[in-house]
Amino acid sequence: MENTSKRVWLITGISSGLGKALAIEVLQKGDFVIGTFRQQSQTDQFNIENKDNGLGITLDITNTGKVTEAVDFVLSQFGKVDILVNNAGVGFVGAIEETSLEETRKVLEANFFGALHLTQLLLPSMRKAQQGHIVQISSHGGIKAFAGFGIYNASKFALEGFSEALAQEVMPFGIKVSIVEPGPFRTNFAGKGLKMAKKTIEDYDTTSGAFKEKLKEVNGKQEGDPVKASKAIIDLVNSEQPSLRLPLGKTALMTINMKLESVKSDLEKHREVASEAIYN
Repeated sequence: MENTSKRVWLITGISSGLGKALAIEVLQKGDFVIGTFRQQSQTDQFNIENKDNGLGITLDITNTGKVTEAVDFVLSQFGKVDILVNNAGVGFVGAIEETSLEETRKVLEANFFGALHLTQLLLPSMRKAQQGHIVQISSHGGIKAFAGFGIYNASKFALEGFSEALAQEVMPFGIKVSIVEPGPFRTNFAGKGLKMAKKTIEDYDTTSGAFKEKLKEVNGKQEGDPVKASKAIIDLVNSEQPSLRLPLGKTALMTINMKLESVKSDLEKHREVASEAIYN
């Protein structure tokens, strides 16, 4: 396959939801999409429908060996990836006490380590080209934690932490980093894409249990429009000075503001004590 003069996007997890909507929008804008799927049948269908402007790859982002092979293949065929979108991940609900370490590791492998590894693999080619854009699909839950969402929150907090540092590290090389923070969007996230802790403890019914039930109730009724979100992400990538963070949805604006106000309140409450906890 010859190197393409179009911008090349690598978007993980494009079988449904925001990933699918973004891939469609990017294709319609005339760029080239390399997208990952978990099922070979989905990959085959995408390649039939987009043989001139796209390439589907069957990939589990938690399989580090296969991810390395995939990146080597993409760079050998195209010579570059202009925009990486780490979108693939999993949702998880369960109180901290209910959640096993095995369940926790699986969430972190998908939401944190998968994105970290793919980012690391593509950074050398982006540095060499002195350009590139890494878009991390986080969540308003990457800023504010919710009872019952703690392990998912932890994975997105970790994603945001390394991405914020990365943005400062790669700025001299012309590489941009953006963190997208959607609120509830009308995707499969709260449906079949949501995993739950196997263990349940009745004492948490009014906290994490209530959150779990709320997620079930809003499934299919979420305020967020994946198509509008996709257009906003493309506009961000196309802007001359893209911001580090992009919240999406009214709920995201509300919850992130709640977190900022909470942090500011604690800061002011302990300002005097904090100021005095130093050597004179």
